[in-house]
Amino acid sequence: MDSSSEASSMAQGLRIVRLVADREKWGRRLLGVSQLASELDMEQSRVSRLTQELCELGLLERVERGPFRTGPRFFSLAAALNAGWVHESRAELEVLVASFRLRARVSVREGFRVILLRASSNDAVPGSFVKPGMVTPVWCTGSGRALLWDDRQPAVQALLQDVNFIGVGGPGAAHSPQEVAELMDLDRARGFILAEEEFEHGVYELAVPVRSADGSILAALSVLGSQAQIKVRTNDIAKALMAAAERLGSCEGRTRGDAGRKGLAS
Repeated sequence: MDSSSEASSMAQGLRIVRLVADREKWGRRLLGVSQLASELDMEQSRVSRLTQELCELGLLERVERGPFRTGPRFFSLAAALNAGWVHESRAELEVLVASFRLRARVSVREGFRVILLRASSNDAVPGSFVKPGMVTPVWCTGSGRALLWDDRQPAVQALLQDVNFIGVGGPGAAHSPQEVAELMDLDRARGFILAEEEFEHGVYELAVPVRSADGSILAALSVLGSQAQIKVRTNDIAKALMAAAERLGSCEGRTRGDAGRKGLAS
């Protein structure tokens, strides 16, 4: 096989992995060979060969000729990129667990969706729906509003203009972009996000943004618990979250600096 053919196979293989991973991440129906070929406008025989190779590499897996899902090698490769603030977030989450006995999470945003990046050991338990890649709405979660902290009303309105608010969230959820903006005005006044039963009944979430060295928002750091757990120590929890978020942000800055120094030295 010549180099151009190898490059073409690699590009097509990556397209397949990307499609499988995206469908799994968004909770959409998983696909078999013929459906992947149709989605990607590729020959079925080529998709069959490439998916077989991807399964042999462990990037995809398939149980009893069923649909494809991401394989163990996919996750081990992702873990190799788990450096800097992402790596350090594990320890910060466990410190929050030890200090307050609350569940803790780090999340990022894609459009109007919040994607869970990492959860504390007492949250991501076997059999739980809480696992990396879990998607929740940006408008009715504490982590979501932390990720929108810098967005003023026009930006929030534009982001959420096509969202269907009906039937989503708990009793405290917003039902329009205007309500989201009003909640965020309250958040900014207190200096942190406090979401009271906005996504789940009985669950309170306290959240803050994690910022990079240039001030942009990297992620959201949040804790979740009952009203009694959160309300009794709100200020203490908020201070601990802010300190943890600052440490994570500084890790991101150091990682960039180290990379720059290595580049100059090479």
